[in-house]
Amino acid sequence: KHDADSRAIRCTPDWSENAVAGDHLWVPTSVSGDCCYVGDNECVKHGPRMKCSACKIIAHANCIGILMERNKLSCKPTFRDVGIRQYREQTTTHHHWVHRRSEKGKCKQCGKSLQAKLSFGSKEIVALSCAWCKSSFHNKESCFNQQRIGEECSLGIHSSIIVPPSWIVKLPRKGSFKSSLRKSPRKKQQGKKKPKDREPRTFVIKPIPTANVTPVIVFINPKSGGNQGAKLLQKFQWLLNPRQVFDLTQGGPKMGLELFRKVPQLRILACGGDGTVGWVLSVLDQIGFTPPPAVGVLPLGTGNDLARALGWGGGYTDEPIGKILANIGDSDTVLLDRWSLNVEPNSSAKSDSMDGKEQLPLNVVNNYFSLGVDAHIALEFHEAREAHPEKFNSRLRNKMFYGQAGGKDLLKRKWKGLADFVTLECDGKDLTPKLRELKVHAIVFLNIPSYGGGTHPWNKSGGQFEPATDDGMIEVVGLTTYQLPLLQAGGHGSCITQCRSAKIVTSKTIPMQVDGEACKLKPSIIEINLLNKAVMLAKRKPGRINVQ
Repeated sequence: KHDADSRAIRCTPDWSENAVAGDHLWVPTSVSGDCCYVGDNECVKHGPRMKCSACKIIAHANCIGILMERNKLSCKPTFRDVGIRQYREQTTTHHHWVHRRSEKGKCKQCGKSLQAKLSFGSKEIVALSCAWCKSSFHNKESCFNQQRIGEECSLGIHSSIIVPPSWIVKLPRKGSFKSSLRKSPRKKQQGKKKPKDREPRTFVIKPIPTANVTPVIVFINPKSGGNQGAKLLQKFQWLLNPRQVFDLTQGGPKMGLELFRKVPQLRILACGGDGTVGWVLSVLDQIGFTPPPAVGVLPLGTGNDLARALGWGGGYTDEPIGKILANIGDSDTVLLDRWSLNVEPNSSAKSDSMDGKEQLPLNVVNNYFSLGVDAHIALEFHEAREAHPEKFNSRLRNKMFYGQAGGKDLLKRKWKGLADFVTLECDGKDLTPKLRELKVHAIVFLNIPSYGGGTHPWNKSGGQFEPATDDGMIEVVGLTTYQLPLLQAGGHGSCITQCRSAKIVTSKTIPMQVDGEACKLKPSIIEINLLNKAVMLAKRKPGRINVQ
């Protein structure tokens, strides 16, 4: 009994060896009209209500134990357990029928509305719907007959991106006959035992290749965008296989990426701010994922310059998730330059009293790298948000803050002489005199056109090449405190150059930011060079040539 209770409260799938194929994913709900799924006879009739985000049934928190004990009421099975004898044949998915007391839409058999207007308060089961393909039928013999129960399920309109449960295999526990057979030949080859192999894998992905399936794995930062991330997590668990949706607060993207590494035509959807996308890309580098899967972005939170540059817009506004998934399945693949930042201390500089860091928060640039007044504002903004998170829940308020902070700095003139303690060399050419001449308060290295939440500092007429995200060049822009607030109104900065490598030497502690992550950096020598090119998903544009 205790076991059933301890399993009851998961809201994301269990990847341990205790995983059960029909586990529900419970989240609190305020729904009052829907009856508890246990049924009137056994329902305790009080206490908070919970909803399963994967199959949408509702039960009281106190009734979940009863649901667990009754096998018929399990959730859609998200994997196959090879402890079961007939594991080889199990390549199809069956419908997972759920009784519904209220259901929108029409019956797939007779085409009539599933719910009569008068029956809303009744406790009758009006329909059966499949938690995989979402097909619904009237609860009567003429629409839903017994043969449908064992029918194979097509997985519905998103079948080309869903990871079928038959691909996700839970291996038998150590000590059972099959696993000992599997482990023994490997030991002889190894000689030295790697510590990595000690932990037996519980789950493996065994894709059954099919021509038109491009599976998508989704990484969500539930903290992004107010509470949007947490709601999206539940929507994706309903529309897809919950085991292809990962909550980044539970150990980051590494486990999911390693698990799905062998899947052909894999695509990734990163839901969060630009930092979330950067995190996924850096783990792909780290584990040496080749060829790299294409990464799409669903922008939450503030900023989202990368999402804007790829055509996905600046922020998710309750657009139907189904539409977003369809766009991801039907998008262009483009390359994105990624730049490495190598930081060494500048030993010839006099040490100043300001406290600074020895290293930048990130050593890879996907969007932009900047130093001076804009990073100073970003740092103030970050510190203010850490201290009072409740004041920073809307994008507009965040933008207002940037405007105000810019105003404060106009008074201070703090970064007026930036060129006095920064030297800039691009492709071997000293451009420090140009910084002096332009009297810049900030230097921005742009890899993508969008910066600081949708502004475009680079003036199109400023360089000899049309800026592109995959040309192996980075745009260098100077900004003054006058230009900074005007960026929001469509203004531009001063174009300095376009280059393939750059070197910056600072002789004072200066605020800097990489892709929106800011810090104060001690006097340093910073080198910027092309690291690699990531494959990204961009919104479809007619005539664009795809890279994959």
